[in-house]
Amino acid sequence: MRLICYGAAGTVTGSCHLLQTHDYNILVDCGFFQGKGLFDRNEEEFLFDPAEVDFLLLTHAHIDHIGRVPLLVKRGFQGRIICTEATYDLARLMLVESAELQEEAARRQRRKRRRRGAPVPEPLYTVEDVLDTIEFFDTFPAYDERTEIDEGFWVTFRDAGHILGSAFIEVEIIEGRGRRATTRRVTFSGDLGNLDKPLIRDPQVATEADVVVMESTYGGRDHRPFDDSVEEFRKILVETLERGGNVIIPSFALERSQELLYVLYGFYRAGDLPPRCQIFLDSPLAIDATRIFTKHGDCFDEEALALAADGGNPFHFPSLNYTRHTDDSKAINNHASGAIIIAGSGMCTGGRVLHHLKHNIWRPECSVVFVGFAAVGTTGRAIIDGVSPVNLYGETVEVKAQIHTVNGFSGHAGQQTLMDWLKSTGQPEKVILVHGEDSSRKTLAHRIDEELGLPCVLPTVGQVIEL
Repeated sequence: MRLICYGAAGTVTGSCHLLQTHDYNILVDCGFFQGKGLFDRNEEEFLFDPAEVDFLLLTHAHIDHIGRVPLLVKRGFQGRIICTEATYDLARLMLVESAELQEEAARRQRRKRRRRGAPVPEPLYTVEDVLDTIEFFDTFPAYDERTEIDEGFWVTFRDAGHILGSAFIEVEIIEGRGRRATTRRVTFSGDLGNLDKPLIRDPQVATEADVVVMESTYGGRDHRPFDDSVEEFRKILVETLERGGNVIIPSFALERSQELLYVLYGFYRAGDLPPRCQIFLDSPLAIDATRIFTKHGDCFDEEALALAADGGNPFHFPSLNYTRHTDDSKAINNHASGAIIIAGSGMCTGGRVLHHLKHNIWRPECSVVFVGFAAVGTTGRAIIDGVSPVNLYGETVEVKAQIHTVNGFSGHAGQQTLMDWLKSTGQPEKVILVHGEDSSRKTLAHRIDEELGLPCVLPTVGQVIEL
């Protein structure tokens, strides 16, 4: 048995890990690379033959974990795709959106390049390719349900507490024959969630594993307690609105946007927001994802279920406006003050948030609030790092708004939560750290060595790790 990491090895994005056994080729995730200098890697040929992959296990529906799945199918994959039911519902939504964005970008480039006589680009995949891909989803295990996928091969999906339907996956494989047969358990963390977040449950503890493949996005530090972050967020909103500005919140369509609505609903009920304040969820994708949330109440935590039982609905209240259509999005610019605008993308790599930044980031009375991770090379990271001016749709814009980063909203586990989860896996033979920048991986590996005495591997792309 061996593992080869073909993505998220030294970077946070592009998750893609191939587990090879005597009988099977099992791929865990197949996501997009994101960030400056990385997106072009999505166009490259896979460093393995997609036709030889028997099973694809998906940990959750974020695009950096599923974004290349249609490309995998397009290039020959004929196996089975296995994930939770909520991940399936969200993945369909996310992949169609991804294809539509690529098709639109290709159309824009064609118009420009035809005038110059340059080669015409094609999208990596189309909506039709996504519809073909959906046919390969065929098994949807419930949490904690040990599912036999094939002879001598079982999976158990457990709640990772990251987004709706997210899972860490315990893979059990019988290796060898007869008396030499042994069962090996390899646990893939996927992305583990932060603690005490609204809506969904905290990550479950794991069972003992022989090998652990673990994320390290925030392996170098911990997050502030969630309640402290909520209070910081409230103060930013109130101060910005009182000085006559708008609040722009770049946010991911899945989970983060819904969590923000939950928190904002709490502010609304408590009377913490000015009476004329208007909240805009300006993301068709986030609006569709919010509808899927209402379908999967079985994934909610006790607090969210109690709120629903009491008649509360964080996805529908008077101050909240859903702006699906482009004209409605543009009309938000008529609000010179009093607006809280949640829009994608979370890293400011595209989407409607760029328009709102263009209209507000040069205004000192406004605020931009980042509530999640922004990868190196993205516009979001540049703004966080104090870069000014920034380029927004070809226009150079000075950054004069107040820039805030509220880390407690992160959907990723901090260092201590990662350590506590790893302890629940017992004494694995090795811990393979992926899905993190090298500085985070090295910091986490050092702490694992010092406190747990477990050997860590920090793989590079294509490195073969014997298990």
